[in-house]
Formats: sequence, C-alpha cells, structure tokens
Amino acid sequence: MIKTIQCTFLAACVLMTGMVFGQSTPSTSEMIEQLKTPPTMKTRGLRSTRNLGVSSTGKQENDEAGSARASESERPSVSLLIQFDFDSVRIRPESKQSLSNLAKALNSSELNGASFLIEGHTDAKGTQDYNQQLSGKRAEQVREFLSQQGVRTSRLSALGKGSSELVNSNDPLAAENRRVRIVNLN
Repeated sequence: MIKTIQCTFLAACVLMTGMVFGQSTPSTSEMIEQLKTPPTMKTRGLRSTRNLGVSSTGKQENDEAGSARASESERPSVSLLIQFDFDSVRIRPESKQSLSNLAKALNSSELNGASFLIEGHTDAKGTQDYNQQLSGKRAEQVREFLSQQGVRTSRLSALGKGSSELVNSNDPLAAENRRVRIVNLN
C-alpha cells in the first residue's frame, strides 16, 4: 500500500509501501531505493510535497519490441528541496549534505549504469520566462555540484521546468514548489 503524507518544512519523507522515514537529510540508501528501476513497473507514480518525494514506479513497460520507456512522470525519481541564495544559483550550505548523499547514491553499484535528468522547479513568484531561466540555471548548478562529487556528467542532463509543474497548486508560492527532481531515465 502506498500512502501520501505531508511533511513538516524541510523534513525528508520517503513514501514507499506504507513506510515513512523522517529526517533532515535523506540518506544515500533511501535515495538508491527510490531511484532504482523495478523489474516491472506496476503502480502509478507519486509526487511528494517536501525534501524527498517518491515517484518510485510507473506503468508496466511491455510492447512487441521488448520494453518501452515510461514517460518522464512515471519514472523512478526523488524530489529534493534544495536551498539557493535568493535570486541566485548559489547552493546554500544546508543543502550540500543532501546533494552529497545524492552523488553517493548515483555512484552506487545499483545506479552506476543509469542516466538521470535533473529537473529544476520554481514557485510561481516572478514571470514565467524568468522562472524558466532560473530553474534551468539551478538544475545546471546541481549537475555541476554532482560532477564535482564524482558523478560522470555524461550520465546527467539538466532541464528547467520553471513553475509549470507545481506540487502545491493550492499555494503557488509555497516552498515545496521550489525543488530539484532527479529522474532515472533508464
């Protein structure tokens, strides 16, 4: 059974088969589990509202040629609330441990062969064009940070989504809308 919950601000949550882990920084092993591609993908993806969210599985992937790729929203992913300086791409120190854990997860034997998309998301404050540019620059900054932690850049792509995919559409300015989502592309 998969449960959806709301976490307190800056708390990390994993939504997986009814288990909830709360802590300030998601662990490497939690990230690995959420980013691994299951042998068959049977349930629809979920989105979380805070530091670590899960879209751990998607639709079943079978066609005549073998397995087809699931759409981006149905792939295993984690969402991290990464803090940046105001109107800047500078990653704040309090987010570096989460990103270091992510780098360790991406370099783990379980995920070593996979490629990942880094999506930058903003809240709805500011113009659509500005948010699109800022989210793209922030996604690139996370890509650079992960590269400095030993993740091969050939495995990482970055994309800004601006405020086009709000997790909390009831409050477009909410902090949980400002996030970075890591998507397993395999």
